[in-house]
Amino acid sequence: MKLLVLNGPNLNYLGKRDPEQYGSNTLADIENTLREKYSDIDFIFVQSNHEGDLIDAIHSAKSGTIDGLVANWGGFTHSSVAIHDALELIDIPKVEVHLSNIHAREEFRERSITGRAMDGIITGFGINSYLLGVEAVQQLSAKS
Repeated sequence: MKLLVLNGPNLNYLGKRDPEQYGSNTLADIENTLREKYSDIDFIFVQSNHEGDLIDAIHSAKSGTIDGLVANWGGFTHSSVAIHDALELIDIPKVEVHLSNIHAREEFRERSITGRAMDGIITGFGINSYLLGVEAVQQLSAKS
């Protein structure tokens, strides 16, 4: 299985940015944990602070070589119609993840524009959100 893991703006500062909200794990820690737990999965990790780079990565999944997508869109979750529209172009299992519980935060964070184009959203479990996201993609892949 080949899995694309996308991370949006400011997630390159995990471990330094608001650790009470996001925890002390860095993005590299999350990537290493996924690689160790799921050694049979070929992960492609992309982090970008630029919307277009993330859209290009989504488009790359149309090649037929990507089996699933796990994504933390960061702030783009609440604002990006463009990412939403790109997600609708791909027909693979797609799971959105968030480290913090977006429903227990500021009102504007409760709404996920990108989530409407995903198969599901896992929110509020810290690094485990990513692990649960991979599990969900595996389950969805097994059904198709």
